[in-house]
Amino acid sequence: MEIVKPQWRKPPLSSNDAVSTLPLYRSAPSLEVRLEDFELYAIDRLRVLKGISDGLSRGKRQEEMEKLVKDLWKANMRHPLALEVTNKDIISHFVLRLVYCRTEELRKWFLANETALFRYRFWLLSTEAQRALMAEFDLPYKPVTTAEFEDVKDKLQLVARSIVQPKPTVSDAIFYKVPFEEVPELVAGRRVFICKGYAYVALNQVVSLLVTQFRGLLSKALVLTNRKWTSTIREQEKDRLTPIVEALCTSYLGPDYSQPKEFAEISIKDLDQVAKSSFPLCMRHLFEKLREDHHLKHGGRMQLGLFLKLLAQFAVDNLPSGSVPVSYLYLTKSSIAVGVGLKLDDALAFWKAEFSRKTGAERFDKEYAYGIRHNYGREGKRTENLKAALSRMGVNSGAVETVMDKVQNRHYQLACTLTFEAIHGLSHDAGINHPNQYFSDSQKILKSKHAIRLGVFWVIALPTLVDLIGGLLLAGLGLPNR
Repeated sequence: MEIVKPQWRKPPLSSNDAVSTLPLYRSAPSLEVRLEDFELYAIDRLRVLKGISDGLSRGKRQEEMEKLVKDLWKANMRHPLALEVTNKDIISHFVLRLVYCRTEELRKWFLANETALFRYRFWLLSTEAQRALMAEFDLPYKPVTTAEFEDVKDKLQLVARSIVQPKPTVSDAIFYKVPFEEVPELVAGRRVFICKGYAYVALNQVVSLLVTQFRGLLSKALVLTNRKWTSTIREQEKDRLTPIVEALCTSYLGPDYSQPKEFAEISIKDLDQVAKSSFPLCMRHLFEKLREDHHLKHGGRMQLGLFLKLLAQFAVDNLPSGSVPVSYLYLTKSSIAVGVGLKLDDALAFWKAEFSRKTGAERFDKEYAYGIRHNYGREGKRTENLKAALSRMGVNSGAVETVMDKVQNRHYQLACTLTFEAIHGLSHDAGINHPNQYFSDSQKILKSKHAIRLGVFWVIALPTLVDLIGGLLLAGLGLPNR
């Protein structure tokens, strides 16, 4: 795969280049790719993989995951040219293979989610396409003979009944006899019959066999890619591809907050109430510590200041090491962060009122005002028990434990989403990816609930009000009120 900067010339596909609707990614394609597409294709696929990762972390069922993968693929992997959809699929895979080959942790994440993507895409294929893909693997397994099937039929029917599957019969059942170690997930789930070291795998279970093969091939390929990356590619491409590759795995993929939203203006007097109702935990913690201590270190001021401002450029590289809260780890240097809508004058007044209690107004003007103006483009660690913080936000004990589990497993975005759902009492399938998204979505829900309450009030009060006005009118006319 060659990366070029000129206008992209789509090469013709020969019969040898033809692939099934689900490629096996055995070798990199001989295609010319624009540098912009190199990055954009990878980002689109990364959105799919991160969506799969979130779905699996939330414990979605198989049918839910199938729908999720179908929707994610449709939303992110389309191409204006129908013939280029497969090319985008293959190119994006190999780009991310390069991105995620560099450390053991990155390889593990990519392997797990790319394998899951393969599994669910296989299930979405037609029966004919599934069999064609099986032929591509060139597996050395043949269906069991009728005589052998009769010998183990009773055992196979017991297994089918235990996993709520129709009983297999000679006329319609197809089973493959494979070494049991090649279908570990079926063995672990007790979903196959094992005899003399061989597992009898039904045709509708063969995806487990293919997934094992795919995972093995991809795992080896990642190791080989890492060797090439460290030995030659990284140095050869240090001025062109290396910066893109090293940044992709930490790219922010959430909604664009480069434009003010409908809840863009909040006054100082509203801050305490809004912080309780709509701030994500990371921002609420900083806000409460500021109120309590009347001071924050540079990293904390940077985080909270940018969250509160109207419009600012956020650069992770400017923050001290270790000072970045979880919710901001998704931002890159090029990200534009729009906050909850506190204007510069209000921001200066807010910060000065807090800091002056401890440092004095004169010291604030000399040492801290510049940083706030800088956030607005006008100028060139204390920890708390997380469980207690969640409880104080109104998260019930059951939800607290679920959130803590996600935090311990480093699913920080999912933990933030679960906190949002527990506080607002509503499901948020899209997930929370950014502190400003948390605030914006919270405000929408709260305003919607307020509108509903107001509507209910008028439904109840209107008949009484009509009767009252009618009575007054009748009394004014000297007529009896019936």
